[in-house]
Amino acid sequence: MGKFVYEGSQKVEIEDRALHHLQVVISTKLRRGEPFLFTWREDASIGGGRSSVWMHAACNLVFKYAGGQLPEINRAWIEALAFTANSPTGLYLVHEPSHAPSTGQTTTVPAV
Repeated sequence: MGKFVYEGSQKVEIEDRALHHLQVVISTKLRRGEPFLFTWREDASIGGGRSSVWMHAACNLVFKYAGGQLPEINRAWIEALAFTANSPTGLYLVHEPSHAPSTGQTTTVPAV
């Protein structure tokens, strides 16, 4: 489990593979000068609920990974995450589209 830390105070644990895909989308939007809202669900162990932060070029972000390997990028997942980031509700984690093993095609799994 990796960690996303916003401004040193807001922290959330996110699986490394998902965190890496979020990092690609977040860094792309911020590099373009496009601020946006990022929302995640809190773990039940800390009371549940949701947290949202306003992402902008001057914010202090840390992406801390538990593992040392970079995962393979799933382009369909990047596009699905970017779609949420460009919406009025802002970025939130959606399920990764699965790869069909025999054809290399991707199919979308419904989001939570």
